Amino acid sequence: MAFYNVSVAARLAAQASPSVSVEKGTYRMCMPSRRTPSKLRRRPRDTPATTIEKQMALLVVFLVCATITCFGTAYYLFTTRWDTWALRSSLVDGSDAVLLPQVDVISSDTSSLLVSLPGIVKSVLGSVSEEDERPVDGERYLGYLPHSGFHNQRIAFENALVLSRLLNRTLLVPPVRLSSKPLTYQPFNVLHEVLVNDTKIGHERCGQPQLDDEWAQRCAAYAEYTHVPWDWLIDLTPIKQEQRLLQHWNFTDAWLSDNLKIAANDTFALRDTNRTDYSFQDFTTFKSTLGRKYQHALHLSTLAHRPERLLQLGTLFGSSRLHLRDRGNVRVRSDVRKTMAFANPHLMAVADAIRDKLGGTYLGAHVRLGDGFFLDRGEASVRLVWWKLLYALAFTTEEISSLERWLVLNHTKSEHEDLNNLAPPYIPPDTPSLRVPHPSLPALPIPPQSSKLVCSTTMHTSAVSNPSRLDLLNTPLFLATDAATPRNSTLLERFTRTFPCTFFLEDFPVQTSVLDSLHGTRDGVALRQFVLPFLEAMVASRAWDVVGTEGSTFSSFVKDVLWRTYHGWEIVQRG
Repeated sequence: MAFYNVSVAARLAAQASPSVSVEKGTYRMCMPSRRTPSKLRRRPRDTPATTIEKQMALLVVFLVCATITCFGTAYYLFTTRWDTWALRSSLVDGSDAVLLPQVDVISSDTSSLLVSLPGIVKSVLGSVSEEDERPVDGERYLGYLPHSGFHNQRIAFENALVLSRLLNRTLLVPPVRLSSKPLTYQPFNVLHEVLVNDTKIGHERCGQPQLDDEWAQRCAAYAEYTHVPWDWLIDLTPIKQEQRLLQHWNFTDAWLSDNLKIAANDTFALRDTNRTDYSFQDFTTFKSTLGRKYQHALHLSTLAHRPERLLQLGTLFGSSRLHLRDRGNVRVRSDVRKTMAFANPHLMAVADAIRDKLGGTYLGAHVRLGDGFFLDRGEASVRLVWWKLLYALAFTTEEISSLERWLVLNHTKSEHEDLNNLAPPYIPPDTPSLRVPHPSLPALPIPPQSSKLVCSTTMHTSAVSNPSRLDLLNTPLFLATDAATPRNSTLLERFTRTFPCTFFLEDFPVQTSVLDSLHGTRDGVALRQFVLPFLEAMVASRAWDVVGTEGSTFSSFVKDVLWRTYHGWEIVQRG
């Protein structure tokens, strides 16, 4: 019988388990067998400083790569920007065109078609020929929606002419709407519908001299507006030598389909919802608006890439809506603005006759007082124009202040309690005008006392101190204004007191009588009431010097374009 040694048995059991039972219930722990250590060298653990350095190195590499990518993208955009050479190239296929925000295609559903206007009105200037007005197969067009008064329409027309030239598209030219109640701006869809309905078709009887009571009531608003073509007012011959124009009196979709063969899916509309939605520029910037008042700045190449035959825009009013830096493009805009000077032969003849009646050398002032904005600040506007006139005559600030107290404030009711301490008005510097200085004006001749002009008040004489200076105030002043009764206006009294020979358009009934024969060729509406403001501006622009109302686009047009054009000088560009 074999005997087991307890210690040997325990040793055997210990090989099977790290914990074994020994005599008397005690236990003993056995260490696991040790592994043979690897002969490979272990990598020492990085210190915290080394880890930070590696992370920084990776960050630097990432930033360098990002910088190179950004500069590469910028260089690509710069080298592929819309430039002058691209204007002469063909438009790219629309498959890779950039999509614009808030755009749609105008439907040409003829179910809502309203009656269309008849044929094209011929202008007095005779610059329109049948060949000019004939559409060309496959021709690409640019259209826009006009609104507001004449000068807002003029600015929009300028922008449309420039855009169509730069985009190499034929411009659809709407007529000028002359009205005492202009169409205000509306969002694209609303304004388009308003223009479609802005027609006198069906009211032809309103143009007849005698109407019964029923028709007289229906025709009450018939004479409140009329339409004339742009080349009835201005000479578009230089423009037509550079680009195609097509008169566009009918805003219905059916007219586009019937006359231009433009299908429903061949019109691209840029639908604005307010007047500051879109501006257009010829350079690339990472800031879409550059701090300007427009919400979306669109590059010209974006529009040039559109494959549709008709590019239909909404409002184009705004002197700063086109932001141009390319010298060639700026020159195009300058050439367009030069053509905006009134060139109607009837108005030119009357303006020349009034100029001659005034003696050929006179002062001009353009004072806006007719509507709410200018009427509310009328006293300040009139005072500023008055100060500018005296500065033009080389009076000093001290002399003008003295004249204001003597000729104006002592004879009028004013809210100023201390007239002696009334400060001169602030006249902001005209930076755009200073960029294009005109030649020095010739010396203003002192008008003789025996002038053939019949002045409204007594002329300044030598009885007053410093007569050689005060005689300058006897220079005739032609005052163009929209005040209802200018001769009786208390706001304009400071001019008549200072300038004894102040004249208004109403003082020349013989010269203006020829305007009574002007009527619209479509509706027979008398044009006299609508063209009188244009005639006033033309007479003021023929003056030795002219000043205008601060903040008025009409006054800016008189000073920047008309006055400089009639004197043969470079015009001033704003915006």
